[in-house]
Amino acid sequence: MTSTPYKLVGMEILSGHSGPSCQQITLTQKFPEKSLGSFPPKFSRRRKQKFVCDLVRSEVWSLQNSLPSAFHLSHYNGTRRFMSLDAIKGVEGVIDVEESLENVSKRKESIPKVLVPGLPDDSKGDLSAPVSSGQWEWKPKFNIHYERSGSRNTGSPQVLFLPGFGVGSFHYEKQLKDLGRDFGVWAMDFLGQGMSLPGENPTLQPQNDGESQIVNPLWGFGDETEPWADDLVYSIDLWQEQVRYFIEEVIKEPVYIVGNSLGGYVALYFASCNPHLVKGVTLLNATPFWGFFPNPERSPILSQMFPSAGAFPLPPRVRKIMEVVWEKMRDPRSIREILKQVYADHSTNVDKVFSRILEITEHPAALASFASIMLAPQGKISFGEALSRCKTHDIPICLMYGKEDPWVRPVWGQQVKRQLPEAPYYQISPAGHCPHDEVPEVVNYLLRGWIKNLESEGFVALPLLDDESGRYDVAKDLEYMRDGTKRSVRVLLYGSEFSMWSKLSSLVNTQLESLTMKFR
Repeated sequence: MTSTPYKLVGMEILSGHSGPSCQQITLTQKFPEKSLGSFPPKFSRRRKQKFVCDLVRSEVWSLQNSLPSAFHLSHYNGTRRFMSLDAIKGVEGVIDVEESLENVSKRKESIPKVLVPGLPDDSKGDLSAPVSSGQWEWKPKFNIHYERSGSRNTGSPQVLFLPGFGVGSFHYEKQLKDLGRDFGVWAMDFLGQGMSLPGENPTLQPQNDGESQIVNPLWGFGDETEPWADDLVYSIDLWQEQVRYFIEEVIKEPVYIVGNSLGGYVALYFASCNPHLVKGVTLLNATPFWGFFPNPERSPILSQMFPSAGAFPLPPRVRKIMEVVWEKMRDPRSIREILKQVYADHSTNVDKVFSRILEITEHPAALASFASIMLAPQGKISFGEALSRCKTHDIPICLMYGKEDPWVRPVWGQQVKRQLPEAPYYQISPAGHCPHDEVPEVVNYLLRGWIKNLESEGFVALPLLDDESGRYDVAKDLEYMRDGTKRSVRVLLYGSEFSMWSKLSSLVNTQLESLTMKFR
């Protein structure tokens, strides 16, 4: 593998690498299984890697006299994984992620610093991507608010952001303005949240004895359901269906999908059910569970104990309970306190987020929508099942988790990493539950690099894996400028075992090319 000297582009330090081949090589001569499986018990990961590299060199060169019949090349199979070597597959299993990240942070050598771009600043001529808003009528009375920026040119990757609970597309303003300069970027509000709350009361207003309607400022608690809202339940199944139709009818091509918190669960759920519409999934502190009540398809008997299940009209007793909870939650002091909990850096300006959340709570449908969400059943498949399906379909997944999240703690991301060992896992500190809004410079840098890595089929290195040390667990301090001040966060990366295999692949390719030249 060769590298070009470092170049400073804007404020981003880049290094060029020759990428791995996207061909699959099947060797008819297998490497001795005993040799590969007989590492001494105290062999370190680095020594194992060196051992395998040396073994690959010797075995590849031992094939000289049997070319060309000893091997055959098959074309790239359309998946995103790097070249797989049957002969060395399974040498090293999944390493404990938590232990690995702890070891990275304890290394004695100095932590490298990487300068990453700040957010665009129009006042300094660093123009951001223009952002436009739109309304899409999914079904009668189901109007979905979305925002978009960037290119719709053929071949330009399209990226869809899904928000967490209680917020909307406004929470991705920093991604729309920045990443929209490279990609087509979309953000949408889930039905029943943000600016996708209904424009009409989903229930008929009760009537008095004179048969005139009693004016009720709170929607959703009438006597009967309006026809358009007969089957309306603000559930995770509804949202993943909403995402599918939005991609098919509005974006009209497969996307990279990114979700924070609840949006992460929906993104994963959607990808597991619609792999043909997804090019990759990024989870930002994704919640691994949603819903308190059983799903009728998964637990038909148990679900009969909860007949309401978030459907309209909501029972009167539900209104009394939910009103108490809602009044506490919508109190501006409570909103401020919640934001203080989920943002690790309290110097982050959250005034705009605060005002938008407060605005949503004042909508006449907000209480009933909140009640429907809280009473809705769990999804038809669990978070773990969605992960398994994505793994089966070979959907690329990237994990970015704020370490100081008080709700979705790092252990949840580490569990996902154990189930998907090939997924890069970036742990960002200090950062809380919403790293995309708290440290957007870092999340945008990592996300931009990950997408370019996939789009180049591995020829562009993953973010932070831009050297030839052979390590795929690294720590780096990412520095950036914000409001004239230099800031820094530490990012620990536990990468993919395929990062090592790609280096071996490059070695094998070089050797094979030399051998091929000799036979011409």
